[in-house]
Amino acid sequence: MRILFIGDIVGKPGRRAVRDLLPGIIEECRIDCVIANCENAASGFGVTREVVEELYSSRIDVLTSGNHVWDKKEVLDFIEEYETLLRPANYPAGAPGHGSVVIPTPGGIPVGVINLEGRIFMHPSDCPFRTADREIEKLKEASVIIVDMHAEATSEKIAMGWYLDGRVTAVLGTHTHVQTADERILPRGTAYISDAGMTGPFDSVIGIRKDTILERFLLQIPNRFDVAKGDVRLQGVLIDVGAEGRSVGITRLSVPVKGEGV
Repeated sequence: MRILFIGDIVGKPGRRAVRDLLPGIIEECRIDCVIANCENAASGFGVTREVVEELYSSRIDVLTSGNHVWDKKEVLDFIEEYETLLRPANYPAGAPGHGSVVIPTPGGIPVGVINLEGRIFMHPSDCPFRTADREIEKLKEASVIIVDMHAEATSEKIAMGWYLDGRVTAVLGTHTHVQTADERILPRGTAYISDAGMTGPFDSVIGIRKDTILERFLLQIPNRFDVAKGDVRLQGVLIDVGAEGRSVGITRLSVPVKGEGV
């Protein structure tokens, strides 16, 4: 089977890329399951119910997130209603929402998805490594397990890849919005990449208008961060899954929206 994982969707341009490009990618690449990180999908920070519904209507099966999932406070009113809208599983007990899920696929192979958040240079959270152990045990019915490791530090992401090698199908990094070129299959069959990339405007600083980011760096004064508009692309990775849920291939994807340039 083949799984498409879409890197962090940023604002309206990112959602447009998904809407315009995803149906064609699904058909051309024969995708069985689509997973996407949505924590920046509403104006660059957080999600709303309308955005979640829009992304599902674009044929995304599971939405993962990260530290920005709470930025739109209305998410607290609806996150429990969507089993396939995940927040990091290593949030403290009592946090609303779900950290993992198992979904069926057209081919009859159940796919498990686990969302984790790193701790290095991030807000305090429970141990993602021990949380991964617990979540894998919960997903025994799934022969394929995809992990979104939402973290700042490359070292923490790589460590998670090695820790879960042979126990999950893929460990895919998100959060930094810059697609890395270190995709590989680890020795025991787990696909790995440090960052799947960003789906949104590349005429920007990781999705945000260049002028506002430069102003922040130069003056160190808080200002409004608005999503940029130009050079919109969809980035992610294709995971080819073989026997016993082991990955046999991982391919980076970077597709420009028609008319947006490369």
